Parts: sequence; structure tokens; C-alpha cells
Amino acid sequence: MVAYANEKNIFTITSTNAHFLSPEVARKTVLSGLDRLIISIDGTTQEVYEQYRKAGKLANVLEGTKNMVAARKSLGVSHPEIFFQFLVVKPNEHQMEEVKVLAKSLEVDGVLFKSAQVNDFENGNPLIPSLTRFSRYKEVGPGKFEIKNKLKNQCWKLWHGSVITWNGLVVPCCFDKDAKYVMGNLHEHSFKEIWSKNAFLSFRRQLVNNRKKIDICQNCTEGCSKDNALFSSGVFTFVNPSGSKAVTKDI
Repeated sequence: MVAYANEKNIFTITSTNAHFLSPEVARKTVLSGLDRLIISIDGTTQEVYEQYRKAGKLANVLEGTKNMVAARKSLGVSHPEIFFQFLVVKPNEHQMEEVKVLAKSLEVDGVLFKSAQVNDFENGNPLIPSLTRFSRYKEVGPGKFEIKNKLKNQCWKLWHGSVITWNGLVVPCCFDKDAKYVMGNLHEHSFKEIWSKNAFLSFRRQLVNNRKKIDICQNCTEGCSKDNALFSSGVFTFVNPSGSKAVTKDI
């Protein structure tokens, strides 16, 4: 699918836990023409890594990363861009500087620090980081939390893309984890038809009128123009929603 999209000049990006990137798979991944590969790492030691990545092996992540970098070099190309993604939570926040050093040592192109969506946050949660910059929640009273950002009646994601489930259902976004809001079925209609049909139009209209009434939007700060911080080669690069570089400053 990636090779087909690449032939049509479509930018492709995917995420992986890197556990199965053998030298052969890494080479095929590079040859597919993939533009960007995000590798979830979430810890620089096994003890910390496995607290979030249950049953995962950090050694596999590092080996898969090395295989990707080696395949890229052997084929003499610069794609895919390879980024570590570090989901900042309380147990791993002390390793943020360490993951930058690790990324450089492995010749990874950068590190993306991402805030975490936490369920049952109202009375606190052990995953909520103490670094307020990387927390989606703020303490409003002793042991009481609420979402930091105001949930404005807007979300660029609904005009930018959608999610297709394994069985062909089209849902608004990745926060519809149980496919509760089905916009259409690709076995019955084309994506173009679903994108412009009444169900999608109605959902967008509901969001711009009262986002807080949509349950999947109530614990979501995505689509509200909040920048992501990307560490790359000694600088923070702030990336806007379209993916193009916006502002760069030294750290």
C-alpha cells in the first residue's frame, strides 16, 4: 500500500513499536518509498519502558532502529525520516534528556515529545506528568484535575482526514476508538461520497455548535492548534498541523 501511494506522489507516514524490523523488513520498508517512520520508545531503560509498553522489549526497539538506519545507508537514500516518539508520562519524564542523547547516538533524525491522553483524570492519575508543559491536565484543587485547554468548538482534523477501520468503516478520527460514530462503509460507498455525505456533514456541524456534547471530544485536546515539540539536531522545531516547519529555536 505504501509503494502504491508513493507511486501516486502521496506522502506516507506510519508508526511502529519497532519489534519486527529485521534487516529484511527494514530494507523492504525503505524500498517501499515510505516518507516518515515514527518509532514509539517511551523509555530509555527496560524498567521504565515496560511500565507503559507492557511486555515490550527495549532491546528490540533499539535493534529495529539500527536496522532501519543501516538499510537507509546501504541503499544510499535519506528516506524514510526516522523519529523517536516519546509519550511523556510521570514514570518516564526524567528520561527526556536521555532519549535525545540516545537518538543522536543511533542517528535518528529527531525526537517527538507527545502529551498523553489519560482516562479517569478528574481525581488524578499516576500517569499525569509533573512537567506541566507536557500535561494535558491541570490541578484545580487538592487532587482534582481538569483539561488544561478550553475545548473550543473547532477541530481542524475533521477537515483534514479520518480513520478507516480494519473492516472498512469510516470514523471521524482516532479518538473514536470503538467506532461509535460511523460515517460510512467503504464496501458500500466510495470515500469521496462518505466524506461529503450527510453523516459527516452533520457530525462537523455538531462539533462547531457544541463540541462538549460529543463524548469522544470531551477528553481530547487534538485539533485545537496546539503545537507539537520536535527535537532535532540540537533544536526544538515546532511543527504546525499541516506538518510543515513553522518556527525553530535553539535549546
